[in-house]
Amino acid sequence: MEILQYDFMQRAFLAGFITAVICPVLGMFIVVRRQSLIGDGLGHIAFAGVTGGYLAGIYPAIGAFTLTVAGAVGIELVRRHRTQMADTALAIFFYAGIALAIIFSTITRIPSASLLGFLFGSILTVSWQDVLVIIGCGIVVLGVVFSHFNKLTLVAFDEDVAKVAGIHTSAVNMALSIVTAITVVTGMMVVGILMVSALMIVPVAAAEQLGKGFKATLGWAILLAVLSVGCGLTAAFYLDIAPGGSIIITAILCYLATAIYRQLHRYWQRTESHSQIINL
Repeated sequence: MEILQYDFMQRAFLAGFITAVICPVLGMFIVVRRQSLIGDGLGHIAFAGVTGGYLAGIYPAIGAFTLTVAGAVGIELVRRHRTQMADTALAIFFYAGIALAIIFSTITRIPSASLLGFLFGSILTVSWQDVLVIIGCGIVVLGVVFSHFNKLTLVAFDEDVAKVAGIHTSAVNMALSIVTAITVVTGMMVVGILMVSALMIVPVAAAEQLGKGFKATLGWAILLAVLSVGCGLTAAFYLDIAPGGSIIITAILCYLATAIYRQLHRYWQRTESHSQIINL
């Protein structure tokens, strides 16, 4: 294929597919826990980490990882001790991230192009160093999730039952918060801070129209996310449009297609049931 003859597209597809696997994996647990907005909150904290990295003169992703993980830990600690303040804590961290990003960016005079790349994604400019970072993050995230899959699932669905079963729910929740932060930063490098949450949530929402059961839905979510990245990158290459936006629009189209399919499937089932009743 012509598109794969270019080195930058090879890097883009590799980085994109890895991100497409880990984002819906974490997205499944986020949706079950009804914390769909946490990706946006951590994304803005990551933006502060990026600008802080520039200020400190280090690799921006390191700054993003450091501050985002710290923010995720802080949000989880507040949620654990003040459950009724969980949404408020998320909002405070959200706005603090934006405020710090503005302050750091004005101090360091970061070029607008660099900031836009982090906000809207710059997958076509990822280096092999970035790809290695994404691969490393993918290994860590998937390793943690699948080595503790049953515990994470039980805690996500019913934390009280998990406690009765002898699971250390505090440790599980903290681990989930940390790998979510890592996933957000990884997704930031592909689709940007403003849309990383969409790559975590939209494929899951689409998969819920198709899958029956948690594992089946997870499989569909990963498949749809990979499809969205592949089609989105291809469209971006040939149509000369922003890849981050193209990927998310493709994911949304997948959601619309699955939603329509589910409605049609229900209609066919009702029609078939009515026909059987009439024949009786």
